[in-house]
Amino acid sequence: MYKFLFFILIALNADASLYKGQKEYVKKCVICHKGGQTFITSKTQDEWLSVFVNNGSKLAKLHILRKDTKKSHEYFKSNRYKKVSRHLKQFLVEYAKDSGKIPACN
Repeated sequence: MYKFLFFILIALNADASLYKGQKEYVKKCVICHKGGQTFITSKTQDEWLSVFVNNGSKLAKLHILRKDTKKSHEYFKSNRYKKVSRHLKQFLVEYAKDSGKIPACN
């Protein structure tokens, strides 16, 4: 009985994390990366995982070093980004080019 309950809780937690990642992507990333689905599927799962090494510090560095992404510098330096980067990572990996999945708009 406890094993069953444990697996249900794990599944619900994974869905919640995907939802949080999608919500953060729509809220913060679509502003610059307009073609949402096209951008997400521009990388494979392994490529997204490599971008999110060390809690997304590589992704933050990519944005902070570019002058044309000034609007996002404050976000990538914030505690909020550090807090939600794992959800964003899970969302982007889940819907990567080689995943065969398409994110819903709900």
